[in-house]
Amino acid sequence: MLQSIKQLYGNRLRASDGDIGEVKDFYFDDQNLAIRYVVADTGHWLRGRQVLLSPHAFGGRDSAAKVMLVNLSRKQIEESPAVEAHKPVSRQYEEEYHRYYGWPYYWKGDGLWGGLRGSPVLEVPYDFFPPKLPVADPKLKDPDVNLRSTQAVSGYHLQATDGIFGHVSDFLMDDKTWAINQLVVKIGHRLTGKEVQIPMSQVERISYKESTVYVKLNREAVENSPEHRLVPDSGVIPASALSIR
Repeated sequence: MLQSIKQLYGNRLRASDGDIGEVKDFYFDDQNLAIRYVVADTGHWLRGRQVLLSPHAFGGRDSAAKVMLVNLSRKQIEESPAVEAHKPVSRQYEEEYHRYYGWPYYWKGDGLWGGLRGSPVLEVPYDFFPPKLPVADPKLKDPDVNLRSTQAVSGYHLQATDGIFGHVSDFLMDDKTWAINQLVVKIGHRLTGKEVQIPMSQVERISYKESTVYVKLNREAVENSPEHRLVPDSGVIPASALSIR
């Protein structure tokens, strides 16, 4: 099932022992086109602190109540590595973060997932704090790990092969694999135009300097792409649908 990213902004985040805030943003890997972290706005609880939550942390979602369930305690989240000290998000920070929770790295080894590499579903049980943690890879010090904000990319121009045509308005992700499957583009007038869906396989590159998404389609092909009609966000998605365990 495809899930609109836009519909998830503002959803409450509920840990095992209470609410921790709401969804502010998503960071996605622009190489493998998968969501890597949910960015939580913790409000008055951890004022001024940005918290990242991996897909491994989620157990399900009550879409009627607009609540995403997090399989962590408030104490675990509060004591997790603070991302502010590692801006932009670096591979060094990610290694520290995954070691803290005892989760496999998503970028190598058995934990590799995204794109055509399956899903973040773990095949074996794991402990949050295993007795032997992996050692940080000293060769991975490059701060640019291709993590991008869905909020920031929304509004980018769409560059077809024969000119600019529309702008990015949403992303659709697979609610089981957390892979971004479709790009939603608004074409025509901002008020009276329509939204169409473009497969991410047609995205050539994303230029952050130019605030532009380049696609392999011409303007006519973009205009004739399937029209996007947002389904009202209601009902309950079973925990198994978003389970990462």
